[in-house]
Amino acid sequence: MNTHPYAFLALFLGVALAFPLVLLGVAQLWFRFFQPAKPSTVKNDVYECGIAPSGDSWIQFKAHYYLYAILFLIFDVEVLFLLPFAVAFTGLPAGALFAMLAFILLLAEGLVWAWQRGHLEWK
Repeated sequence: MNTHPYAFLALFLGVALAFPLVLLGVAQLWFRFFQPAKPSTVKNDVYECGIAPSGDSWIQFKAHYYLYAILFLIFDVEVLFLLPFAVAFTGLPAGALFAMLAFILLLAEGLVWAWQRGHLEWK
């Protein structure tokens, strides 16, 4: 069997393009045939654990808490990248040491930036 060397890539590209398009088509058909009937006040009413809603549903939430969470995730997850370096420290060349030092300096720069902007102060 003598196939073209890029036949697999063409097939892969075709499947990669067709898969999401088919899923979008199925979702469109599902929406068209199984969508609920015309909305009413009962259908548009807020349902909260079987209890009738009371008061305004709009609340003001401080986005500062999200910033703490994002900064924690950044520094917590990035520190995990140091673990393989620490395990294989003695068997690595000097270039790996310089790469890790650059990585740590970038983390420190991000920490200094957040500290100077006042994002680490609990308000």
